[in-house]
Amino acid sequence: MDIQTLTFIIVGASFLLYAGIAVWSRAGSTNEFYVAGGGVHPVANGMATAADWMSAASFISMAGLISFMGYDGGVYLMGWTGGYVLLALCMAPYLRKFGKFTVPDFIGDRYYSQLARTVAVACAIFVCFTYVAGQMRGVGVVFSRFLEVEIATGVMIGMAVVFFYTVLGGMKGITYTQVAQYCVLMFAYLVPAIFISLMITGNVFPQLGFGDTIAGTDTYMLDKLDGLSKELGFNAYTEGTKSTVDVFFITAALMVGTAGLPHVIIRFFTVPKVRDARRSAGWTLLFIAIVYTTAPAVASFARVNMIDTINGEEMQGTQYSEAPSWIKNWEQTGLIQWEDKNNDGRMFYSGDERNEMEIDRDIMVLANPEIADLPNWVIALVAAGGVAAALSTTAGLLLVISTSVSHDLLKRNLMPNISDKKELFFARLAAGVAIVIAGYFGVYPPGFVAQVVAFAFGLAASSFFPTILMGIFSKTMNREGAVAGMIAGITFTAAYIIYFKFVNPAANTPENWWFGISPEGIGTLGMALNFAVALTVKRFTKPVPEDVQEMVESIRFPKGSGNATH
Repeated sequence: MDIQTLTFIIVGASFLLYAGIAVWSRAGSTNEFYVAGGGVHPVANGMATAADWMSAASFISMAGLISFMGYDGGVYLMGWTGGYVLLALCMAPYLRKFGKFTVPDFIGDRYYSQLARTVAVACAIFVCFTYVAGQMRGVGVVFSRFLEVEIATGVMIGMAVVFFYTVLGGMKGITYTQVAQYCVLMFAYLVPAIFISLMITGNVFPQLGFGDTIAGTDTYMLDKLDGLSKELGFNAYTEGTKSTVDVFFITAALMVGTAGLPHVIIRFFTVPKVRDARRSAGWTLLFIAIVYTTAPAVASFARVNMIDTINGEEMQGTQYSEAPSWIKNWEQTGLIQWEDKNNDGRMFYSGDERNEMEIDRDIMVLANPEIADLPNWVIALVAAGGVAAALSTTAGLLLVISTSVSHDLLKRNLMPNISDKKELFFARLAAGVAIVIAGYFGVYPPGFVAQVVAFAFGLAASSFFPTILMGIFSKTMNREGAVAGMIAGITFTAAYIIYFKFVNPAANTPENWWFGISPEGIGTLGMALNFAVALTVKRFTKPVPEDVQEMVESIRFPKGSGNATH
């Protein structure tokens, strides 16, 4: 059976599964729509959180980044993984103890201010829309290749699917849909990795295989990759080129950004108890590790196979007329382009003036089974996994946007007397509008998937993380300091990113960056600015009321748990 037919069958079956779960678990109240009724089992919540967190950037783009950047791409792996540990230890149980629906809800009540709540809503929407742009782009990339449609059409299909189960099921529907999506994406990630590890090294464990010797030789796989990289004009695969300062700032931005992402934080409001929040965080780490420890292997195997199939075994270039089918297939999407610079009819891929190939790094995981000539059903399975990863995170982000509008902006601010039924209507309406806007960003994205997502982490790091952390661990941080810190942090970070990525991209070089910090890492500096501004403003404004200080004291000792409330 051909790839397209198999893709229709496997992806279509997964869509039917998601739709069935959404109908079965549809939300009937705002409590179920926002936090799934607060009764999700820790293991199920662990799977759902892993799927929510492992977005298209993790599934599609992270291995592609490592494959193209080598050692330098490891900052994404370290930052995202370390960030989840930070979230699980320092924030999740305390926020569950507080017992509210959303991050703006926590900020508004903790800082006893509607202005703080409104600023938090604005930050949440900004962060989530930046993040969701990368997810919808991932959906478009998958469909453009495997369903042979335009990227815009692929985005529309993804919009329709996620609209159905987000608007109908809310957090309750999303949670159980994400459990299924995690199973799909994990299976889709591991199966081709195990296949290719066996083919190249004979080792059934890809996590060990990419550090093993190539089957039948004494040459280590990474040594071969280093040699190929140097021969073709690239930097050695296992050696970094980024400055230590930039590596530190990018890793820190991804870490604290993870701990400040509202769509991940809200997942810990869905379990019954504080103890369950801790347990679900542990399960999530395990489920994430299964995929994340495989990513470097996928990246390395894909890189070696790609170079071999394009340049040939003797590195002289493969005749375009004899090019493997995966190149012709991906050329149709525009994500691979060949220019015959020396008119010899041969393709050649290198890191210098000899290069004739333009390859989008977002295709590496999706193309990996085709490059390795794996069975068609494996290729279709990877397509289903890519869609599952993108849709799972998209749903979580859209829910944050809808709850920020309906609950935090309307119910808790502008329209405090609206009924539960009316609030649920506005939540679904906001989700629908958000999906349309997300689709636009998916068709016209501001960068490749992981890059866009990295910007969202920087924005979350500079806005939410300091405010939440001080809200939990500092009884003296007042509303004026929190508001000023959030505004200063996110404004500075957004301005830096927009300038170097959109206003003057030609200046986006290490020589022009402040202190050698790239736009991907500037969120760390924005976070420091947030802390500095908040602490300074606090010294010159009114102290925190006694009742709020007592509330903070109770949060810091999470022995019980509050029910999620308005």
